[in-house]
Amino acid sequence: MEHTLRPWREIRRRASRQIRVGPVAVGGDAPIAVQTMTNTDTSDVAATIAQIRACAAAGADIVRVSVPDAESAVALKDIVAAAPVPIVADIHFHYRRAIEAAEAGAACLRINPGNIGSAERVREVIRAARDHGCSIRIGVNAGSLERHLLDKYGEPCPEAMVESALAHMRLLQDNDFHEFKISVKASDVFLAAAAYQQIAEATDAPIHLGITEAGGALSGTVKSAIGLGNLLWMGIGDTIRVSLSADPVEEVRVGFEILKSLGLRHRGVTIISCPSCARQGFDVIETVAILEERLAHVHAPITLSIIGCVVNGPGEALMTDFGFTGGGAGSGMVYVAGRQDHKMKNGQMIDHIVELVEERAARMAAETPRPDGVAAE
Repeated sequence: MEHTLRPWREIRRRASRQIRVGPVAVGGDAPIAVQTMTNTDTSDVAATIAQIRACAAAGADIVRVSVPDAESAVALKDIVAAAPVPIVADIHFHYRRAIEAAEAGAACLRINPGNIGSAERVREVIRAARDHGCSIRIGVNAGSLERHLLDKYGEPCPEAMVESALAHMRLLQDNDFHEFKISVKASDVFLAAAAYQQIAEATDAPIHLGITEAGGALSGTVKSAIGLGNLLWMGIGDTIRVSLSADPVEEVRVGFEILKSLGLRHRGVTIISCPSCARQGFDVIETVAILEERLAHVHAPITLSIIGCVVNGPGEALMTDFGFTGGGAGSGMVYVAGRQDHKMKNGQMIDHIVELVEERAARMAAETPRPDGVAAE
């Protein structure tokens, strides 16, 4: 169901130049990419590949893998070869790991200016990235800033984070390397937001968004939604990663939900549902839980309203592809493309809705080619 975009719903994305992370375009007019990071032991190739595939199935466009030691660097070659999405090698402390990761086929190298080493070591990483077609992410973290910046500013602050990022950006540019993106992450939402706003004004490089170490599944989701949501609303951000102490697949799902809520990506079924009350004509909470599980495999952007009674049900159904509104006598009304279509018994409704959604998704898949470089929308 197509709806005209209202001016008050339009987000004007910050103009950024475009780079590539393997086949995925980042920045410019490319879709905002959703990333996550594995939490397996990288040297356990089978476990790491399995987790990457699960994240890719959930929609991840890019997956980051930590490379903390020589064994992980060796394993990375097999991981990259089997991965269905481009791999970012996460490097801390040991610049040689970055060189080895580039040689192993990583699509991007994430280096932290605060702990990667001297300018000469960074130059060696740049040479390896250029030789092997890697892009680079300059990953500044409030918790690991360079000592001289902490001495200068007294504590982590937006100015210190941006100064760190710009200094290393200039080092890449001075070596005629321009395939890079930047992040300035902090666990504090205010600190991260301020740093991202400043770096967005200082460069046209693509920006990777994240609230680092956000917390567990619930608290981290809320924190990330507030921090990333506000930045995205301002048009800032070309890739995102939701950092949760949880299964990386959940990071991907939350990332897409944030983007979907702002109309920036459209992937999977969006369910609009009421919190339920004494007026409900069926068990809304249980129904929504079942539908979320049974429709998780659907990638097509389809909207569905599940409302317990007629107070808001018809109005919400006007805005969705399919809807079900509770009525009386154990049945409710099915809406198709915003209009009342037919009645359905409550007990048959879930199977019926799933069938309608799957049929529409199949038609959309047959009609729409897969976008280049991003998960099917």
